[in-house]
Amino acid sequence: MPRSLLPLLVALLAMFFTQQLLVPTLSPLSLDLGLTATQLGLVITIASVAVTLASPLWGWALDAIGLRRALLAGLCLAMAGFAGFAATVTFGLDETLTPDLTFTSVLVFRSALLGAGLAVLPVAALAVAGTFTVAEGDRTRAVGLVGAAQGLSALIGPPVGGVLAAVSLMLPLSVAPVLALLVTIFVLVAVKPVERPQQVVQTQPWAMLPAFGVGFLMFLSFGLSQVVVTLLAKQQLMYSTSSLAVSAVVAASALGLVVTQGVVVPLLKWPAGRLMRTGAPIAVAGYAVLAVSQSLWLVAAAYLVVAVGLGLAVTGFAAAASLGVGPRHQGLVAGLVCATNGLAFIIGPMLSGLLYDVAPVAPVIAAGAAAALACVLALPQLTPRVPQSVA
Repeated sequence: MPRSLLPLLVALLAMFFTQQLLVPTLSPLSLDLGLTATQLGLVITIASVAVTLASPLWGWALDAIGLRRALLAGLCLAMAGFAGFAATVTFGLDETLTPDLTFTSVLVFRSALLGAGLAVLPVAALAVAGTFTVAEGDRTRAVGLVGAAQGLSALIGPPVGGVLAAVSLMLPLSVAPVLALLVTIFVLVAVKPVERPQQVVQTQPWAMLPAFGVGFLMFLSFGLSQVVVTLLAKQQLMYSTSSLAVSAVVAASALGLVVTQGVVVPLLKWPAGRLMRTGAPIAVAGYAVLAVSQSLWLVAAAYLVVAVGLGLAVTGFAAAASLGVGPRHQGLVAGLVCATNGLAFIIGPMLSGLLYDVAPVAPVIAAGAAAALACVLALPQLTPRVPQSVA
C-alpha cells in the first residue's frame, strides 16, 4: 500500500464514521421536528444527489489544484454541514425556526453541504491509489482498502451512534462537528503535498465504458435489494419485532463487504477483470437464494453472498477504470467512479419501491437480472492498458 494512501484511509474511516453516527437519530429527530416521511426521504435523496454531482467536480479539482487544497475545501464543507445540521435541529426543536425553514435548513446542511463535502474523501483516496500503484494486483489491493474503510464506517458508526442517542438525541449531533474538526486537523498534519505527474498519455475513454457498465449494474442491484431486504425480514419471515432480524441481515452484508474488500481482495491480488468476472456471478447466486429464502438465517446468508460478490466486482470495476488513464487523470476517473455509485443508489431505491408494489420479490429478481447483465459485460477484457507513471 502506498504510504500516501494510509492517512487518507484513516481520514476516510473517521469522517464517514462521524457521518454514520447520525444515522440512528434521523427518524426520531424527523418526528420531533415534524418532518413527514416524504420530507425525510427527500433529505436522504438530496444527500445522494449531492454526492453524485460533487464527486466528478472533486475529481477535476484534485487534478487541477492538488490533493491538499481539494481535501481541505471538501472537509470545510463537511464541517459546515455537521455544525449547521446540529444548529438547525437545536433551533427547530425550540421553535426558533419555522417548520418550513427547519426543513430547508436540514436540506442545505445535512443533505447538500455534508453530502458534497464528504464526497471528496473517497475520490481522493481512489485517486491516490491509482496514482501511486503500477502493478494491477497492487492497484486492486489499494482500491479494495478504500472500499473497506467506507464499509467499516457503516458497520461501526450506527451502533456507536445508537449508544450516544440513547443518552441524548442531540449527543451525536454535538459530537460530530468536533470529530470533523479533528479529522481536518489530522489531514492538515498527515497529508503531504503530492507532486502531480507531468506525463501526458493518450487515453481511450471508450475502452472503460464496459467496466463502468459493470460497476453501475452491480451498485444498482445492491440498491434495488437493500431497501426490500428489510421488508422481507418483516413480512416474508413473519417477524412481529424485526429490529434484530434487520440488524442481523444488514450486519451480514456490511461485514461481507468489509472482509471481501479489506482482506480477500488484498490477499488474492487478482486482476481487475477477474474480480468482476468472479464477483458478478457470485452476486447472482446470492440473489437467487434470497428470492426463495424462507428463514432469517437463509436471508442473512444469501445477503452475505451478495455482499461478497459485490465487493469483488466493484473493486475490480474501480481498479479497471483507474487503469484506463494515466496518473494526471486519476482524480477525474475516481470522481466518475464515485458518481456511478451515487447514481445507482438514487435510482435503485426508487425503482425498488415501484417494483415492490407489483410483487414483494420483484426487486430481488430485478437485482439478480442487473447482476446477470453485469456478468455479460464483464466477459471481455475490461482492463485498458495505459502506461502508468509515479513520477
